[in-house]
Amino acid sequence: MIITLPSFSLVVLVGISGSGKSSFAARWFSPTEVISSDRLRAMITDDEANQSSSSAAFDILHRLANYRLGHGRLTVIDATSTRKPARLELTRLAQSHNRPAVALVLNPPLEVCLSRNSQRSGRVTPEEVVKRQSQQLIKSLETIETEGFSQVHVLNAQEIDLAKIERI
Repeated sequence: MIITLPSFSLVVLVGISGSGKSSFAARWFSPTEVISSDRLRAMITDDEANQSSSSAAFDILHRLANYRLGHGRLTVIDATSTRKPARLELTRLAQSHNRPAVALVLNPPLEVCLSRNSQRSGRVTPEEVVKRQSQQLIKSLETIETEGFSQVHVLNAQEIDLAKIERI
């Protein structure tokens, strides 16, 4: 599966904890293109799992995305983005810069995500949170096509591994 992205777009990685968003981002995008909510929490508190810093982390995430889009740079958001309001804020940001927004939904089975999450060192998301994110994602799949994205790609576990990113 080849996914073609405009080189000046906003790419929103959507997926529950353990779905492989950060690994996917590291495989296909340069570190300067990826804005990670976990990384920003770590920069603020030295702990990427510290949810008390989420408000500040997302404030910085949106500011950085705004600056990158303003400079016409490909911008990748690495956060769960399983809730519609979070995605709408991002699509509005892209629209304010006349940039296309692309949703890449990583959707492996819940059991795979729970297993990966439990094997993480240092930042294990509680199982009930991952399950709640999964329910949010299932609901999101009903509306994401109407949220202002120019492209929406929903990738199952096999498609995540086989996907190739091309830029135009």
